[in-house]
Amino acid sequence: MKQFSQQLRDLVRAGRKQVLIGLDICTLLVAYLVPWVMISGRTFQDYTSVMTASCFFFICCYEIVYGLMGMYDSLWRYAEIVEFFRLVCASVVSVGVFIVVSQLIFTEPHVPVSVYLLSALFATSLTLYSRLTYRMYRNVKLGQKRKKARRTLVIGAGDAASTLLHEKLKTPNSDMNIICCVDDDPKKVGRNIMGVAILGTTNDIPELVARCEIETILLAIPTLDEENKKRILQICSKTKCNLLILPDIVKIIADGEPLASRIRDVRVEDLLGRPEIVLSDFTTDLITDQVVMVTGGGGSIGSELCRQIAECGPRLLVIVDIYENNAYAIQQELRRRYGDRLNMEVRISSVRDSHKVNALFSKFRPSIVFHAAAHKHVPLMEDSPEEAVKNNVFGTYNVACAAEKYGAKRFVLISTDKAVNPTNVMGATKRLCEMIVQALAQKSSTTFVAVRFGNVLGSNGSVLPLFKEQIAAGGPLTVTHPDIVRYFMTIPEAVRLVLEAGAMGRGGEIFVLDMGKPVKILDLAENLIKLSGFIPYTDIDIKFTGLRPGEKLYEELLMDEEGLQKTDNQKIFIGAPIDLNKDTFFDHLAALKQIAYSNNSANLVQALIDLVPTFHHKPWQES
Repeated sequence: MKQFSQQLRDLVRAGRKQVLIGLDICTLLVAYLVPWVMISGRTFQDYTSVMTASCFFFICCYEIVYGLMGMYDSLWRYAEIVEFFRLVCASVVSVGVFIVVSQLIFTEPHVPVSVYLLSALFATSLTLYSRLTYRMYRNVKLGQKRKKARRTLVIGAGDAASTLLHEKLKTPNSDMNIICCVDDDPKKVGRNIMGVAILGTTNDIPELVARCEIETILLAIPTLDEENKKRILQICSKTKCNLLILPDIVKIIADGEPLASRIRDVRVEDLLGRPEIVLSDFTTDLITDQVVMVTGGGGSIGSELCRQIAECGPRLLVIVDIYENNAYAIQQELRRRYGDRLNMEVRISSVRDSHKVNALFSKFRPSIVFHAAAHKHVPLMEDSPEEAVKNNVFGTYNVACAAEKYGAKRFVLISTDKAVNPTNVMGATKRLCEMIVQALAQKSSTTFVAVRFGNVLGSNGSVLPLFKEQIAAGGPLTVTHPDIVRYFMTIPEAVRLVLEAGAMGRGGEIFVLDMGKPVKILDLAENLIKLSGFIPYTDIDIKFTGLRPGEKLYEELLMDEEGLQKTDNQKIFIGAPIDLNKDTFFDHLAALKQIAYSNNSANLVQALIDLVPTFHHKPWQES
């Protein structure tokens, strides 16, 4: 019985327009006959023939005018005063046409005009009241008992939306009640798709959300380019709705899974306004059947490196990390996914320990090394500069020297945009790491390269997880400065760049990814609040805390003296190697090590300034 009831509702919903026309015909028939029953002075039988003919003409006038004036294109459950005014206007036009024509056609027996006027009055009143009653019924029903299914507006009325609606008709989804659609194709507006009305364009989304009491917005245009995606999502972020998105339709078809099951939340990276970086496939040849070591393999970048390396079929993957919990997590993840197909070794070790690092290289003899182990938190490294130097600079030196000593083919350093004209200790140490790589590249048979990119969305300690935690706690979100901007990329993009650099490097290069325009952190915070269904500064506040130790308003990706060289990939550029006196450089490096291990912070910062010419330290002051 329940299934039959649901099928009946689906049938009525699919034929909504036809059902409404049928109900109007019945209403008009009743409204027309009532005045005839009230006729006095003659018997009812005298008007039988004219009544029958004029009744048919009466109904035709109303239905034709109603159709031409769009009375059957509106969703009356959401009708407002404009729709009711249009209905009255349509009724007046219908009455006028009917009375003028009927007086010319139906002359004998003569019918009083008052009879026609009464019929028209009843018809207009009944059609108006029936719609008004339905609207009031819907309001009362929604007020008394909210449905579990979230009221959804779908953006797009193409193949993806059609497939989704077709799936919904076959297997109703209790989590989503699709109310209406929007589409930027003007030819589609005013029509319907699978019984769901297309009520406007994307510019109408805020108005439709308020009008139709929308709770969720679903972007169902998988082929949408990034610029238009950003534009549409920014329009959606003006509402308080939960935002969802359909992934690439090609991937969906390839997987063969239901469309509804692939809907995902809109992520902040969808607002970056540029297409995701796709790198070449020849990186597979770099990894396949090779012994690959990843230091810092349990971190955000290191763990994603391990995932993508594992897909390329290495002979052995060696994961090195000092933090056992992270190392254990990636080990278990890869074991679950690959089982015995992946030959993997996990070792707990600090890159500071040169004896342990050499022992690992002696045992496993890696041919490819990805060095991702580093301290990266700017404020913490300002407070403990000696730890930044010990771990970042001499950890890199230990691993790089071991790679050269034990015959590794390639060594890839993970660097950062903070190494460009650094203003903080962390950035200075990463610049020193790049200098170590470039110095070793001058005399080694091992290919040493560095990869430099901006902020990585979602990585440990990055701004995105922090903002999400602050929103979950009710705010406020903390932004250091209203004008601060950063370059952003996703973790998979960062790792693809690292793999590509490892494959194309010839020695001493610093590879840089074209990440498009920088993003204001304030815009990122406001968009994340909106994407979470809140209103910035009303539901969730944003607090400005002042720049942190050594923090810059604008990060740079290339030093002035490096210049730019194009590569085969139009998204990747190379900073030309900087000339270094490797003998003098390593002497200064040895002196820096002595200062670092004496834990003399003041002298250490000055030594960094002397060793890194572009380092302009900006001491932090409490605000």
